Amino acid sequence: MFKNLQQAQDYCRDNGIKMVDFMMIDLNGRWRHLTIPAERLTEHTMEHGIGFDGSNYGFAPIEKSDMIFVPDLSSAYVDEFSSVPTVAMIGDVFVIDLPKNRRFDQDPRNVAYHAQEYMKKSGIADEMRIGPEYEFHVFDHVSYEVSPHNTRYTLDSEQAEWNSGDEIHNLGYKMAKKGGYHMAPPLDQLSDFRSEVVMLMENQGIQVKYHHHEVGGPGQLEIEVEFGGMMEMADKTMMAKHLIKNYAVSVDKSVTFMPKPLYEEAGNGMHVHMHLFKGGKPLFYSEEGYAQLSEMAHHFIGGLLTHARALCAFTNPSTNSYKRLVPGYEAPVTIGYATSNRSSVIRIPAYAKAPMDKRFELRSPDATCNPYYAFAAILMAGLDGVKNKISPEGHGPYDFNLYNLTADEQKKIEQLPRTLDEALDALEADHDFLTEGGVFPQRLIDIWLENKRAEAARCSQIPHPVEFELYYDL
Repeated sequence: MFKNLQQAQDYCRDNGIKMVDFMMIDLNGRWRHLTIPAERLTEHTMEHGIGFDGSNYGFAPIEKSDMIFVPDLSSAYVDEFSSVPTVAMIGDVFVIDLPKNRRFDQDPRNVAYHAQEYMKKSGIADEMRIGPEYEFHVFDHVSYEVSPHNTRYTLDSEQAEWNSGDEIHNLGYKMAKKGGYHMAPPLDQLSDFRSEVVMLMENQGIQVKYHHHEVGGPGQLEIEVEFGGMMEMADKTMMAKHLIKNYAVSVDKSVTFMPKPLYEEAGNGMHVHMHLFKGGKPLFYSEEGYAQLSEMAHHFIGGLLTHARALCAFTNPSTNSYKRLVPGYEAPVTIGYATSNRSSVIRIPAYAKAPMDKRFELRSPDATCNPYYAFAAILMAGLDGVKNKISPEGHGPYDFNLYNLTADEQKKIEQLPRTLDEALDALEADHDFLTEGGVFPQRLIDIWLENKRAEAARCSQIPHPVEFELYYDL
């Protein structure tokens, strides 16, 4: 939004802006914020930053936790949800050092930035353009409790089929289980909700291709956005989630991007479409190649498939992720590629025929990821494939329904991890492609493994309600 500090100060003065909000991304991919009066945005702020405790963000040991963030003026936007006129902007994390502070190597934006620089220095490409798809659920009620004597959650959606027998207020238009795909009003009670959100996104520079109701009957929605650079789209992913969730709260609803909030319903993914460019020219098109993909594109796919299991530690970093990655719920579990095949990890859209449009999508990721780490990891895996000429041979193309494989057939084809622990084991064994060029610091990978193993351990130690159904009377 702003090219320099003077522009930002002039805008705040001319538009009655009272507060400046700084948004920082923590290790897990949550936005945190700190607010100052607008007149405190000065040269001193830009040069020396604002101090904070990095250990509370998951970044640093407690004995070395003092850090600063420096605002990125170009990321500024007007906060639509603040009653006091507020401009917000993302802050980059710096380590306090002499003679000059330096960017913190674990900072998510720093990792994404260095992944892009690594790509440029390699000479392979100078831009990766990506287009994420945002899937999420909108609920009218959510409550949960985790305590020694009571573990439960309750979700509700007015349009869900389980409310068809409501005797108090019921107009009879309920969405069938797994029957929501592209349904129209009055069954789709959230069409205006999506349109309002899309207008907010467009106002913040997030261009939207379309929106629609997704498969899940109880309020599962999708918004797909136009392509942009990798860092740009990581920023816009954070912004999109911020706008969607805050708009929901403003109309007394709740949004979750959890991969699997509902048993026996479709889960939420975040498919990532991608292609490489150099000097503005597309690198993934070839008239002669399979699905009109170039040799470079095939090698990029080879890198993604070779490292697919390790990638899951960053693209699917929650225990809930692996309740979505099961056969039969429109989420891929078989490591392979194909044209127009939604059951494969990599799908090549048949309709993307023009050279500038030629691309493929990775269908396994979900929005519990930190988008900066996830997009950077995807790029590094693909570049490893190009550098080492890794062929996708042995992983397809699988031009048949992979959901219908028998148990014996599944054993013959490599599968994605079935648990977070499996994904972390894969990352521990296979992460040299990430640390190449210093893009992912080893310390970051170590912290990630430690934190995520602790999450997985906690979930595995808490009694589950289904265990009472299975074992209580034994």
